This record gives sequence, structure tokens and C-alpha cells, in this order.
Amino acid sequence: MITIIAGTNRPNSNARVISEIYAGLLKERNIDCQILDLVDLPNDFTNTALYDNCGQDEGFNQLVSIIEQSEKAVFIIPEYNNSIPGVLKTFIDGFPYPNVLRNKKTALVGISTGTQGGALAISHFTDILNYLGVHVLAVKPRLMFIHKNLHQGKLTNTLYQDLLNEQIDSLLNF
Repeated sequence: MITIIAGTNRPNSNARVISEIYAGLLKERNIDCQILDLVDLPNDFTNTALYDNCGQDEGFNQLVSIIEQSEKAVFIIPEYNNSIPGVLKTFIDGFPYPNVLRNKKTALVGISTGTQGGALAISHFTDILNYLGVHVLAVKPRLMFIHKNLHQGKLTNTLYQDLLNEQIDSLLNF
């Protein structure tokens, strides 16, 4: 099973839309997948699931279990202030030790409304994952000006669809 993580808790996010597109591309290949949207994080998880409370928030534990049971993970990462969303880092920080991502294979997709397509965000996140012992696929599509290239839940830029399919090809052989 491949889990696609929409890397923000913003409701109705572009990360969620890209996650659904990615899931559709996997399903076209008969690959089992699911979406984990950080919008589903418990509202108070920073107080109930981190540090001394690790493992005590059942809602948070259910999301961690999804990651734990996944063979591979794909992170759709929107760029927030030249980096990753804080909630994504906090989600990772809440994982029990040893980290449930250790030795898993992951892929990253950056999205932004600017010209870099989330380059710094996926670079920062790659550093975090490397520290945690996670295998990160080298093919990392960066989808810039995402707000201009999405219409009614579909990518209007065919290059972006090609880039996602190229990554999927690599991920399936990773």
C-alpha cells in the first residue's frame, strides 16, 4: 500500500487536490493507495500526542498507524514561507521512537504558487527524512504556479502530469 500525505492541514488545499490526482494515477495502474490528509489531525495534537504524551492520543495514533502499515509514502508538500508547513514537521515530530518512517521508501512532490515549485520545501524535508533514516526517491517533481495550473480538480499543464507519471514509474521500481 502506498500512502499519499497531503502535507498541510489547510482545508480544501491544493496539496489535497494533487494528492487525489496522484491517487488517480496510481489507481490507473491498479496500485493500492490511500490519502492521509493532515486536515484530519486532532485539533489539539500538539498538546495530546507529543513529547510526554507520545502514544496517548488515539486520533493521532490512528494516523501514525496508517504510515506504519504503508509500504511506501508520497508527500505532497506545499511551500509555506520558503519551507514546509509547520504542521507537517510537527506531525513527524509526534511519531514514536524509533520513527515509523525509518527504512521506508518515500517520494516527494513540491507545490507552490511561486516560481520554485517548492524547491526549498522539498530540500528541507529531504534533510529531515535523511536524518530519520528514510529512503527518499531522487525524482522530485516541483509544480510551480500551481494555482494557475489547476482547474476543477484537474491539472491543466500536461507537463505536470508527465512529471508525476515519471515519478510514479521510478517509485514503483524503488
